[in-house]
Amino acid sequence: MADEAKAKGNAAFSAGRYEEAARHFSDAIALAPGNHVLYSNRSAALASLHRYSDALADAQKTVELKPDWAKGYSRLGAAHLGLGDAASAVAAYEKGLALDPTNEGLKAGLEDAKKAAAAPPRRGPSGPDAIGQMFQGPELWTKIAADPTTRAYLDQPDFMQMLREVQRNPSSLNMYLSDPRMMQVLSLMLNIKIQRPEASEPSQSTPPPPPQQQQQTPPPETKAREVEPEPEPEPMDLTDEEKERKERKAAAQKEKEAGNAAYKKKDFETAIQHYTKALELDDEDISYLTNRAAVYIEMGKYDECIKDCDKAVERGRELRADFKMISRALTRKGTALVKLAKSSKDFDIAIETFQKALTEHRNPDTLKKLNEAEKAKKELEQQEYYDPKLADEEREKGNEFFKQQKYPEAIKHYTEALRRNPKDPRVYSNRAACYTKLGAMPEGLKDAEKCLELDPTFTKGYTRKGAIQFFMKEYDKAMETYQAGLKHDPNNQELLDGVRRCIEQINKANRGEISQDELQERQNKAMQDPEIQNILTDPIMRQVLIDFQENPRAAQEHLKNPGVMQKIQKLISAGIVQMR
Repeated sequence: MADEAKAKGNAAFSAGRYEEAARHFSDAIALAPGNHVLYSNRSAALASLHRYSDALADAQKTVELKPDWAKGYSRLGAAHLGLGDAASAVAAYEKGLALDPTNEGLKAGLEDAKKAAAAPPRRGPSGPDAIGQMFQGPELWTKIAADPTTRAYLDQPDFMQMLREVQRNPSSLNMYLSDPRMMQVLSLMLNIKIQRPEASEPSQSTPPPPPQQQQQTPPPETKAREVEPEPEPEPMDLTDEEKERKERKAAAQKEKEAGNAAYKKKDFETAIQHYTKALELDDEDISYLTNRAAVYIEMGKYDECIKDCDKAVERGRELRADFKMISRALTRKGTALVKLAKSSKDFDIAIETFQKALTEHRNPDTLKKLNEAEKAKKELEQQEYYDPKLADEEREKGNEFFKQQKYPEAIKHYTEALRRNPKDPRVYSNRAACYTKLGAMPEGLKDAEKCLELDPTFTKGYTRKGAIQFFMKEYDKAMETYQAGLKHDPNNQELLDGVRRCIEQINKANRGEISQDELQERQNKAMQDPEIQNILTDPIMRQVLIDFQENPRAAQEHLKNPGVMQKIQKLISAGIVQMR
């Protein structure tokens, strides 16, 4: 996969589509983050876009991953030079030459860097900048076209590219002075004849390649050490239409970057303006649409966001855009749909949109948004279904079936009542009674506990829970439940009877009036209780139990401690300890 992305990047680079090349190299890096060649290639693409800061970051990463690779320092030097840091460029080229002294590209780069470093500091239009200013006026094109020695240069795309770069950045003139065509034009503009030392060499019979090619093309020995060829920032033959298209793309990219900066500052109106301008300049990059959609979400303009996302998906299909970009557009559309949702049904289209996004690219953020949308839909469904009046009607129907001993039918109506009103403790209590009659003790216990959670003062909930625990032969827990209920209703006969029954069963065990199998069953259940486990593993309680067997007098002293007495009673009630 990484090699495929790299190959696409190389092809785009060779065609002069540097922005596209950078994207492909980024995809390759995501798949193979340890490949130094990929960072080197992206650095070259970014430098061709004049994004020297980003190119510098990639060059530094290249050197970090492969410090003994000479070409990495060539990328580093070019980036520094593009940023105007000639001293750092010199240092980078010298490090590269220390690794590969015969590399002509590094030598040429070092020469340019030294020239730039030797130039006096810029203080207004003087020195190289002052000369560069000559290339700004309209007379430049008139003079070049009028002179027979320079007229042909206007038909050479690589030279036109150099000339426009000098117009944009006069200080970059030094980078191109090694090209005799540039020297010829400079001679024309200064109205003097400049002699070049290389003029007598046979190699000058044909124009040499521009400085980028000299810096970047390695000698055969270097190429032999590289596993695969790398793209070089060579000038491409472009038609006027292609040149205009490239310029528009570069301008669109600058608008996008300005929009990103405004977005980070939460200046959303300005960000919208920049992204819209980028779209007007270049309609072949759907990231401008998805970025503008993100701004619309922040502004609460969800309908506009959805429109942009739909356009991005449609245009992306036409352009065969990266599936990740399609997924991003669908995810942002889903986010806007969630914001607009007013009913549970409104979430359906948002959920469907998130699911489509995941088929394009399984992004964790999209998956999280899908789960949140499904959860919100379920909660809203419950709210929409809420109706206390209908819940009471269903509860009454359940009561009638309970009286007729039709417990499954009663459970059905109680369940519907809870769907209509999940906050009624009476319904949980009634359904717990049905489960008890059917022998479904765990389900009944769960309902009884939910009943008491909703209303801790609901006495009936304690009788339901205590009865279930009693039937499960957890007499100690049942007695605790009944006693807890008596705190709220001290005279409740059902609770008092429950306590009495629990004491009878505990005493029967102490008197040995139950079978050994029943005692073993009770003890096994008790040993699964975390509270019982904590008591038995407590070093103090273990010593107390030993004293009960070996030192009755000490045991009596222990019983004066309320905490110890409570734990002993817990063990007795559970059948772990028997008092005879």
